[in-house]
Amino acid sequence: MSERVVIVGYGMAGSRLAAELHARDGDRKVTVLGAEPHRAYNRIMLSTLLAGKIAEPDVELAEVAGQGVDVRTGVAVTAIDRANRVVRTDDGDGHRYDHLVLATGSRALVPPLPGLDPLPERVVPFRTLDDCRRILAAAQGARSALVLGGGLLGLEAARGLAARGLAVTVVHATGWLMERQLDPAAGAVLAGTLEGLGVRTVLAVPATGVAADGGGVRLDLADGRSLTADLLVLSCGVRPDTTLAAAAGLAVERGVVVDDRMRTSDRRISAIGDCVQHDGTLTGLVAPAWAQARVLAQVLTGDDPLARYRPRPVVTRLKAAGIDLAAMGDAVDGPAPDGPPVEELTFADPARGTYARLRIRDERLTGAILLGDNPAVGTVVQLFDRGAPVPADRRSLLLGRAFGTVPAAPAASPALMPDAATVCQCNDVSKGALVACWRSGARTVDALSGATRAGTGCGGCRDALAGIVDWLAGAEPAEATR
Repeated sequence: MSERVVIVGYGMAGSRLAAELHARDGDRKVTVLGAEPHRAYNRIMLSTLLAGKIAEPDVELAEVAGQGVDVRTGVAVTAIDRANRVVRTDDGDGHRYDHLVLATGSRALVPPLPGLDPLPERVVPFRTLDDCRRILAAAQGARSALVLGGGLLGLEAARGLAARGLAVTVVHATGWLMERQLDPAAGAVLAGTLEGLGVRTVLAVPATGVAADGGGVRLDLADGRSLTADLLVLSCGVRPDTTLAAAAGLAVERGVVVDDRMRTSDRRISAIGDCVQHDGTLTGLVAPAWAQARVLAQVLTGDDPLARYRPRPVVTRLKAAGIDLAAMGDAVDGPAPDGPPVEELTFADPARGTYARLRIRDERLTGAILLGDNPAVGTVVQLFDRGAPVPADRRSLLLGRAFGTVPAAPAASPALMPDAATVCQCNDVSKGALVACWRSGARTVDALSGATRAGTGCGGCRDALAGIVDWLAGAEPAEATR
């Protein structure tokens, strides 16, 4: 009898796991239950959709289809019967499982402000495709918008609405933007860059209430001011969706607790993605979710029963037109006090919207913030990701150019990039893997992307993919195959 694997959630984690299982040999039946009525989509690209740079079909992920895979959308799971190994759905069905996987993701936080329960028509969280549709509908004919929350997603939403011609104001309770990834100096430079792009910021003041009617929205602030607009977008963070897991009696803290093999406290149930807590940490990013899906597929299919999830260093990129930002490591929190001394370098040019900060310890990058046009950003990300020694000429990393006779480490030319260099952070695709696929006949960016999945996450590596394709197409045979 086929092994029955049921996946609850058809988002970026659940759809990736279904694809990983489908691609592996074995006798199993995979059922995917998605509460949203749509096929799986790339949540990271919703801000680009909001900006009008792409259309809805462009955010759809490749559909998992074929023998042994049953995808059901618009079906919400209401309960887990662990004793009988059955999940119940809101359409009255029951689905038996030999192994259950929770990929329930996370939900947008709605702050407990007066006027937000229930949500008025002109107030929309920014998390799902339906949210994006509601924002776009409200933006038609609108002239202004407020965004509550100056984190990564809030700024992407703000930039997207500004690109549609709306006057946008971001309200953030903390004294600087993206405080989890940036220091105050970088936050100030970013605020200046946003101002030049039509996004005003109001910082260090909490919101106290919301009033909305057919004419618009009013946001009241703690300092006595009130801001008005045609639309209010909520981007106040997310919370892992642990409702099913908790009701089933699984171990839940901030997220569903899992081990290195993505197992919950019930060995018949695993969990991946935004809903999980691994080693005390929540992720909320696509690269860890896809890595977890790969590990779980290896374990469930027996391809590698000893596979273990090991978190990799995270690089945060802001995906908004006109803003180049990469942040990684301990640039904000700082390193532990014990061990070798820390070398810190900073450079700021607010007039040009440029800021750079590097932390180096024992000749390795432990953290970095790069804002604005810096040609060294690819090199810095590679050095951080691989834990490689930094060049003697630190200024080449800080300012993006070499001084004296010392080169700036991994060169801009793909020919000089090591094969082990990671080109796509989301899918952990190396330059060597891309070259191998090119040799096998994938001679375009789309072909390489289809073969390796590079560029299907945040999309930030598409330019690098194009550069590698151009280099390979024009390279000497010996150079391209070495």
